[in-house]
Formats: sequence, structure tokens, C-alpha cells
Amino acid sequence: MDFGIVQFTSDRGLKPQVLAPLIEQAGFASYFVPEHGHIPTKREAAHPGTGDSSLPDDRYLRTLDPWTTLAAAAAVTERIRLATAVALPVQSDPITLAKTIATLDHISNGRVSLGVGFGWNLDELADHGVPPGRRRTMLREYLEAMRELWTQDEAEYHGEFVEFGPSWAWPKPPQSTVPVLVGAAGNEKNFKWITRSADGWITTPREEDIEGSVTLLQRIWRDGGRDGDPQIVVLDFKPIPERLEAWRELGVTTVLYGLPDDTVERAGGYLEKLAGKLQLQA
Repeated sequence: MDFGIVQFTSDRGLKPQVLAPLIEQAGFASYFVPEHGHIPTKREAAHPGTGDSSLPDDRYLRTLDPWTTLAAAAAVTERIRLATAVALPVQSDPITLAKTIATLDHISNGRVSLGVGFGWNLDELADHGVPPGRRRTMLREYLEAMRELWTQDEAEYHGEFVEFGPSWAWPKPPQSTVPVLVGAAGNEKNFKWITRSADGWITTPREEDIEGSVTLLQRIWRDGGRDGDPQIVVLDFKPIPERLEAWRELGVTTVLYGLPDDTVERAGGYLEKLAGKLQLQA
């Protein structure tokens, strides 16, 4: 089990080329960032945290583009994994997005993980032409099509939402394909989707029964005939040694923590203190 940092990026926070080296130097294993292209000012969709159309944080309006952010981080780091928590692939063109992610994996020497979400903000999705009731199918097709482009010398895909004939597309990701993690509630429906179409799970901030959910995912994973174990990324708020050890034994692969990112001094001090509690070695 390793430890990473998730930054709720914004144009008010530290830039990735400043923060990412601090994360790596402190001994953390990964750097995760979110995605929201825009937020419609009038929305019907309820935020999972507030229960209505209000937002808990105005950084939702100000998030940086994740791929530009991670490219900047890749240029100034050598080791940390570069990931999204979470990206919204169905709001992009799948062929173009596959190229962007493969290029990022190429320039970072195979350090990219793709964390994706189904999208709670249906109004945001609608502006990209995503049918709310079909967004899971659309995401599945996007991932399947991108994997074809990442792994096949001549790729093609024929689906409801993605359609292209035999095509060439390089670079290919150095890690052969890009691991896909799904950020979603820990329930049977989502775990069956993950088992079919992804490589692991990212918990939501509201997940209460980590142990029960991980056990359920592992059972569904085995029943679905998947080899190995799913990657499991847990969002944590306070490092409690006994709980971390229980998660390690359970099969959790990564634990993520947020951080203050308004100044280098605050971010660096927090990372140093947290690394000490986690007994990380820089």
C-alpha cells in the first residue's frame, strides 16, 4: 500500500510545476487532480455532498485542465504516478483524448493512471451532448475505444457512441495500456461495472464502510473471472495507524490525502508533517 496526494486544483492554488516536486520529495507515490470543464450557472442536478444544486466549494468553477496540469507535473518529477480523481472522458472526443493520454504516458515514461467518473452533474454533461440515461454505456465505449487505440497497430471501434474504422495512432502508452480506476459509490451495480470495464475503484469522500465495500468488490471481481486483484484507492482525511494497517491487510493499494495549497510554505509543511506520520522515506 502506498500514499498519494490529491489536489483540488484551481487558478488560486499552487501550480502543478511547483507542488508536484514537493509531493515527490516528501516521499509520496502519486499526484491526483480532478476535472470540470465548466459548471452551468443554473443546474437541476444535486451535488452528492450538499443534496441540492449548491456547490460545497467554488473551486468547482475554477479547476485546471487535468492533462495540462499532469503534463506540467511530469516535466518536473521522475517517480510519482500522475492520475485523475476523477476525469470525465465523455466530455471529450475519444480519439483526441486517447492521443492526449498516450502522449502524457509517453513523456512521463509510463506513469499515468486514468481515474474516471460517470458524472454527477447532468447539466454539465448535457452541454456536451451526453444523454444522462446512457452515460455509463457511453463511458464504457469511450474506454474500450481508447484501449483499442492504445494497444492495436490498426485500431477500429464500432459502437453506439464511438465509431471509427481501421486507423493508425501513435504513440502507444509505454505501460502498454493505461490503468482505469472508477470513482463512484461502493455498491454492487458500480462494482459490476468496474469488473467489466476498469481496473479498480476510487472511493468517494462519503464512503463509510470501506471494509465492507472492498470485500464486496473483491468478491464480484473474482466472480467476474478477473485475474489478480483490483486496484483500490481510498480517500482518507486523517491517518490513523490501526485503520491504515487494516486497509493494508484488506488489499487497499493507495491512500490519498488532500492538502492546503495556497502557499509553498503551508503545502511543504503539511507534506513534511504528513510524511512523518506515515513514515515515508523521501
